[in-house]
Amino acid sequence: MKKLLVTGGAGFIGANFVHYWLHTYPGDNVLVLDALTYAGNVASLDDLGANPDFQFVQGDITNQPLVEQLLRDHKIDTIVHFAAESHVDRSISGPDVFIETNIIGTHNLLKAARQVWIDEGMAPEHRFHHVSTDEVYGDLGPNDPAFCETTQYAPNSPYSASKAASDHLVRAYLHTFGLQVTTSNCSNNYGPYHFPEKLIPLIITNILNSQPLPIYGDGQQIRDWLYVDDHARGIDKVIRSGVVGETYNIGGINEWANIDIVNLLCAEVDKRLNESELLQQRFPNSPVAKGRRSIDLIKYVEDRRGHDRRYAINPDKANAELNYQPVETFETGIAKTIDWYLDNAQWWEPLRNTAQLKAA
Repeated sequence: MKKLLVTGGAGFIGANFVHYWLHTYPGDNVLVLDALTYAGNVASLDDLGANPDFQFVQGDITNQPLVEQLLRDHKIDTIVHFAAESHVDRSISGPDVFIETNIIGTHNLLKAARQVWIDEGMAPEHRFHHVSTDEVYGDLGPNDPAFCETTQYAPNSPYSASKAASDHLVRAYLHTFGLQVTTSNCSNNYGPYHFPEKLIPLIITNILNSQPLPIYGDGQQIRDWLYVDDHARGIDKVIRSGVVGETYNIGGINEWANIDIVNLLCAEVDKRLNESELLQQRFPNSPVAKGRRSIDLIKYVEDRRGHDRRYAINPDKANAELNYQPVETFETGIAKTIDWYLDNAQWWEPLRNTAQLKAA
């Protein structure tokens, strides 16, 4: 039986991971630590409140004494570290918090784990799993091979630079202090509980409110998309079967240009509303409810500063060493995602007031 501390467990990927783990491994204990900043939403965990294997603590990863106490009190043997500031636009307008959370916060977690697990000898067998991003590798040309684990780091935004720094700190605590660490770098995630300033939920919720669908530049930025439950499965395999000290890229093998995603979402949302009078009644401001088309909401805007052109993950190492393969196709994953947002307006509507609803 494992005892997990999941940092950032009220965020998008973290909350989905917590649901996945408790469903897959009943009897394991999961303690979530989350500061509940703008992207953390405890409502994403509401249905777990009666689960005796789940606990939630509101707190900051920069608070090293708090983390040490949680590790001791709950006899934690596994840290899964999601907590991070992750929105590129926010990192451009206000980079300081990215340095504080992603670098200082990760370092304080590492110090706490070293103190309790190694110096105090509480958990000789342990795992510190660090969740990173493909953005640390920079960007790719149209014909460049996908990022692999040995690709040179070349971050291009304050966000990706802060994540790259945290990756290096995790590696250093293995080689310097013997902390048993693993790292995974993932491609763009999508799915339920995604904060509505990110591309896919932004487009879905803007459609349902007949608001413009802003597209950066020409919309030809390409991303590799990974359904969030497939990411959870990949992390699970790294924690249980990954080699200490190794990095594993977890990707969806699913590259799409931003404008193509937006066009797909317009078509799929319109299709669902055209087939359902009930949905039109629930979303009376949607284009279909007004006899219009969602695609007409698309608006091209000035490109983001330093906007990376293409990301793509090569998951061959995880496939070969961990027998990892995504379960969802983009068609099945995007269908599940759209249906979730149509069914859970009570979750996302309050969040749109705090989101930076910019562009795709």
